[in-house]
Amino acid sequence: MTGLFTLGFVPSRLLVDGDPARTVQNLVANEYLWRLGIVSGYLCNVAFLLLPLELYRVLHHVNPRAAVAMVALAAVSAPIAFLNQVHLLDVLTLIGNASLTPEVMAAGVSAELSSYRNGQLMAQIFWGLWLWPFGYLVYRSGFLPKAMGVVLMVGGVGYVIHFVATLLLPGYQEMAIVRWIRMPAGLGEMGTAAWMTVRAHGAPP
Repeated sequence: MTGLFTLGFVPSRLLVDGDPARTVQNLVANEYLWRLGIVSGYLCNVAFLLLPLELYRVLHHVNPRAAVAMVALAAVSAPIAFLNQVHLLDVLTLIGNASLTPEVMAAGVSAELSSYRNGQLMAQIFWGLWLWPFGYLVYRSGFLPKAMGVVLMVGGVGYVIHFVATLLLPGYQEMAIVRWIRMPAGLGEMGTAAWMTVRAHGAPP
């Protein structure tokens, strides 16, 4: 829920693609919502750091090596995501500096948001890689739906393709496929979380 709020709701309400001046206006008028998004982001990252440890407890019996790989790859993304939040804090500093002209403030906010997106792109490498061992463990678990495991592994591939295509394929961000390529990952993660929440009694101790 914190991830949906931070990565989805807050940007959709405040950030306007291609219009830094309008973005700054929204941020100034809704500064508290931006602050809530930052706090929610840190909560999300803490939860994501602890999540693979709990999944390890539940799934390590399936394949210990895959379980270790799952924890390691997820853990690598955590410090990247934590440090990347600094750019969102820097946006607060900029919009709170009354000595800046509107043009300078808009340029600074735009630069910080671009750096934040670059940091997210770096973290996405590991958001994708950890889904491969996780999906494999789900597929082989015997108490979680095999289809969920397949969707998770496909989602992991989607994250990595998105990273590579963003760097190497000119015009990729304008392609229609961008909206869909990471969708399997979200479906797999949320679907598995929902299944484990509802059917937790079926998991091994």
